[in-house]
Amino acid sequence: MIMLYGSQRDYDAMAGRATDRPAMTAEEVAAMHAHMGKVHQELADAGELVDARGLTAPVHARRVQVRDGAPLVTDGPYPETQEVLAGYTVVECASFDRAAEIATGFVNPDNPGEYVDIRPVAEHTDELF
Repeated sequence: MIMLYGSQRDYDAMAGRATDRPAMTAEEVAAMHAHMGKVHQELADAGELVDARGLTAPVHARRVQVRDGAPLVTDGPYPETQEVLAGYTVVECASFDRAAEIATGFVNPDNPGEYVDIRPVAEHTDELF
């Protein structure tokens, strides 16, 4: 699984709202979506794409905990600096090296702080460790 990260600031910028970073233009958002679509189509054509989804903005998230035996649900948004899972792509490919190669296609080379994580998906409980 290739996990993509973002923050509420990123979602605000994509929605055209300036924060401490400039708002993205409609053209920039369209180009980002086109890039993601191209990468996913190439993976589908190669037979490596299993699933891919984007997640809604952190402002829509809820954190569920149990305190003193009772559920505690906390509303978003998370602080702007906190990164959250923004989306994921599941691939089935020949090796971890190939997964890392695929993952580089999701990182913007113009943003040196941007990254994605890759982790194998366990098929059985004995693979968790």
